[in-house]
Formats: sequence, C-alpha cells, structure tokens
Amino acid sequence: MKINRDNTPSEGPRKDDRKSSANQPGEIRRTRQEQPAQQEFVDEYEEPGEEDEEDRPRRRFPFGLLVLVIILALVAFGGWKVMQFYGEVDGRGELGEEKTITIEQGTSVAGISQVLKENGIIEYDWLFKLYTKYSGKGNNLQYGDFELRPGMPYNDILHELSYQKVKRKTIQITFPEGYTSVAIAQRMEENGLCSAEEFLACANGEDGSDFSQYTFWNEIPDTEGCLMKSEGYLFPDTYEFYLDDTVYNYVDTFYREFDAKTSGLWDTIRSKGTTMNDVVILASFIQEEAGLPEEDAKVSACFHNRLESSDPAWADHRLESNASSYITNDADNNYLWNSPTAEYYGWPEAGAIPEEVLAAYDTYRISGLPAGAISNPGYAAIEAALNPDEDFMAQGYYFFVTGNPNGEYPGQYFYAKTADEHYQNCVKAGWA
Repeated sequence: MKINRDNTPSEGPRKDDRKSSANQPGEIRRTRQEQPAQQEFVDEYEEPGEEDEEDRPRRRFPFGLLVLVIILALVAFGGWKVMQFYGEVDGRGELGEEKTITIEQGTSVAGISQVLKENGIIEYDWLFKLYTKYSGKGNNLQYGDFELRPGMPYNDILHELSYQKVKRKTIQITFPEGYTSVAIAQRMEENGLCSAEEFLACANGEDGSDFSQYTFWNEIPDTEGCLMKSEGYLFPDTYEFYLDDTVYNYVDTFYREFDAKTSGLWDTIRSKGTTMNDVVILASFIQEEAGLPEEDAKVSACFHNRLESSDPAWADHRLESNASSYITNDADNNYLWNSPTAEYYGWPEAGAIPEEVLAAYDTYRISGLPAGAISNPGYAAIEAALNPDEDFMAQGYYFFVTGNPNGEYPGQYFYAKTADEHYQNCVKAGWA
C-alpha cells in the first residue's frame, strides 16, 4: 500500500501520484527495491487499441530526398559514362595485341565502324562513326589490310586507315589547257577509267552528284542555253588516277585543283564587282585566242574594251570571236563547229549548228558573254581575264591577229585600234 502526500491510505497507484512520488528520495529507493510492485504499476496501463493507432500521425517517406538521390545517381552515372567515352576516343591506356583488319573496297564509314567493333578494336561503333564524321576525316579512309590494336586512340586508327596498304594501280594523264569537257571525258574513257557519258553526267551534276563543298560550284548560274555546267572548271593539268576509283572521285580531282588554284582570286573578283563564272567564260576565249602568258593580258584588254567601251562602234558590246560563232570554217578552232563538243552533239553531221545553240553562243550575234565557257582555261588565262593590260585598254585596242604559221610572221601577235589597222595587220600576218 502506498502513502499519499496527505497520509491518506490508497488502494493503488494513481496516474497523478507518479510525479509527486518522484520528488521524494525515499520513495524512489523503495520502488527500485520492490520490483514486483513496479511491475504491477506498469501492468496497470492498457495496451493501445486500434482507435489509438489510427489517431497517431503516420511518418511520411521523404520523396524529395529520393528524387535528390536519383538525380545524384544519374549525374554520377552520366559522368562515369562520359569519362568512359572519352577514354574510348583518347585511347584506353595499355593496348591490346595487334590484329590485321581487312576493309573491303567501297565500305562506308558505318561499315568500317562495325568491322572495328567486331574485331575488338573499338567498343562503340556509333561513337567512332560520329567522331569520324565530325572530325572531317571520313573522306580519306582507304581499303585494304591494316594492322590495328584494341584500345588505340581514334585519331591513330583514322591515321592508319587513311594510308593505302594495298598497292593500287594508277595511271598518269595530262590534259592540255584549252581542252573542252568533252575532250577530257573522252580521254578518261580512252584510258579505261570510265565512259565519257558517265564522266560528263557526274561533272555536270546530271546524275545527282553534288560538289557544293566548293564555292565556285554554288555560284555557277543556271543560264539558259548553257551546254555544260562543267565547262571551264575542269582544271587542265597532269593527274595521277587510281584505276579502280569512282567517277565522282575522278571529277572531284579536277574541281579540287580548280578550287585550290583560284582560291586567291575571290577578293579581287568581289572588289571588281564581277563573278567567277564571267571570269572563267572570258578566260576560255583568251585561252583559245592567245594561250601565251605574255599575250594573255593584252588579248584580255581587247576583249574588255569590246565588252565595256563607250565607243559607238562597239555599242552592242559583242565579243566577236571566231572561237565561238556561226562561221563553219574548218580552219578555225570553233567550239560550235569543229570541236570535240560539236562532234559529241553531232552538229557537223547535221549540216548546221542548231539555232538555239547559236542564240546562246554566237559571239557575233549576242551582246556580252555567251551562256557558258568554250574550254577549260589554265591559270594564266583566268588571271588575265580578271586583270587585263590596263595600258592596252587605255590606249583603245580592240583587235588582234596572229601570224600565219606558213607566213613571214608565224605566231606573232599584231594589235590594232581600228578596223582598218586590223585589216592591214591581217595582210601582214599572212591571212589576207
């Protein structure tokens, strides 16, 4: 039996007695000694029922923390993958055993990537394909057998794949300045590289071939009546071709050289307010009418005066060149009559140059430049078309003639300012 603070006997502990009894040391000691009594005190509490459990607040799971953990995990995983990809591109440290990898002719970059993955050289074919594409090194890849090792840096792999390991047969061909596109195509066919029709279809973009990587190609106008887009841009030179290459690569060889040779002229072209296409067309006439570096600029001056002068005698600004005219004289090197182009289209056999062709190319009929170039000029003629002899222009020269090979002045050039002077020069040159 416990004692209340007012000494009144009590039958058992009450809830409000616990606090008061805790303030008296004596009572505390007895409670520790009388373990059964304390057990009896604890036993008097009722176990919480279902209603009590429902009343207690439930602990909610911290979903914000879960999201944070997930984000951190993704970031960590992403960082790990990025480092893994970087290690793949930059090389994986210790290289594996050397393997011989065979790349078949005509295999695409995607196919090469797959071969490298299958042979364990790389782990991610898609990554190698993307790297090759955006590094700009995909155009140089060759076919053949290559010695590669797993774990090599991508740059080292591409370097190895860019050098032909199988000796490919080549052929060297020289294309003189002034050759037409048809003549070039025919020479390619004669050397067994491709047919003339295949070459011209590719060079003119008729088969869907695209050379828009070159500025000049994008600026060639779609002029009505132009016979060949390629005329004037197949740069004449000596080239070495693979016998087993594609037609596109053959054509691209010429265009790449033209682009390289003329790249330094663009600023002058822009500053003079002209176009590369007009320069090339005029250069093709200079090539046919002169073709000598020491005479090109003077002939160019005569043509410029005809096209630009305010002289009433040249008010129509006609080029008046026998190299492209209605004249059907076999002695003249006439693009429309006795050139490989005329023969290719069958005009001599038909007995006449088609009217629509004359309307686009006859320099005695039309004002200004014709619809297209008449040959593929060399650099000297192109440069002269852009930079004529200023003194000759200022002095008013309009005419020129070369000495008859069988005359007293073979190959010599005579220049004149008037038609009468020109006639006298023709007599002197052995043509009258």
